[in-house]
Amino acid sequence: MKPKIIIHGGFFSESSSSEEVKKSKQDALRSVVTKAYKFLQDHNATETVAYAVSLLEDCDLFNAGLGSQIQSDGKIRLSASVMDGKALKFSGVINIEEVKNPVYVAKRLMEFEDRVLSGPESQEFARKEGFGYYNPETKQRKEEYSKKLSDSIRTGTVGCVALDKEGALAAATSTGGKGFEIPGRVSDSATVAGNYANKHAAVSCTGVGEDIVNIALAARIVTRVTDGGTLNEAAVKTMGELKESDGFAGIIAISSAGEICHLDSHPYMVWALYDEKAEVFGEK
Repeated sequence: MKPKIIIHGGFFSESSSSEEVKKSKQDALRSVVTKAYKFLQDHNATETVAYAVSLLEDCDLFNAGLGSQIQSDGKIRLSASVMDGKALKFSGVINIEEVKNPVYVAKRLMEFEDRVLSGPESQEFARKEGFGYYNPETKQRKEEYSKKLSDSIRTGTVGCVALDKEGALAAATSTGGKGFEIPGRVSDSATVAGNYANKHAAVSCTGVGEDIVNIALAARIVTRVTDGGTLNEAAVKTMGELKESDGFAGIIAISSAGEICHLDSHPYMVWALYDEKAEVFGEK
């Protein structure tokens, strides 16, 4: 099986994303997808999606890890999950604070019976497992919080789906939230609505978490592929159902047959794939 990988960096804000910022995000995605594809040659899909998302978390251009949005009480809370399609295992952290790479904490939980943790207990677990203190706040996010500003607050997330040389699939997704939300709000990113994979398909979502959860977006697409539909058919049908409720979301997906799919409800999602070469998308 020929390895394939797709990543996404959420949506551009039409009102607040300058051409310089868009170019910077696209350049960052090109670099990350190239590094992740190289990594995929010697690692399995689950290891690779976590690695790719960690690189996106480390880039302050995206709303995950470093540079995450600030909630209404002034705190940053992060959510991330990993899904191993071969083992059919999902693990995640919800509203974890003060860690550098929540996706790696989520991946570590895959080794445990209790695989989804939230709040202070997820942070306590991270500390016990050797994940040290880290402040993901940036000057830009602090200024945005102080001004209560922009549209981009509601639409950021990063993710990755991968198919490895053994034919195994995996997905990982990470988010810093929508900004100014009620503390304790749960996004889609650490649920099977926003991040799901099995032996047939893998999907990572971005957009408005509540819209994604309302129709179980990722799991619904994967279920339709499992039931015999093509990836494109499953994605088009499910995104059509999202449209019926005026939902805001985008998806990246890969099937076990090597099909690649990207769809979004608004044409400003930024994403990249590596098949024969690195390709980046997200221009108006």
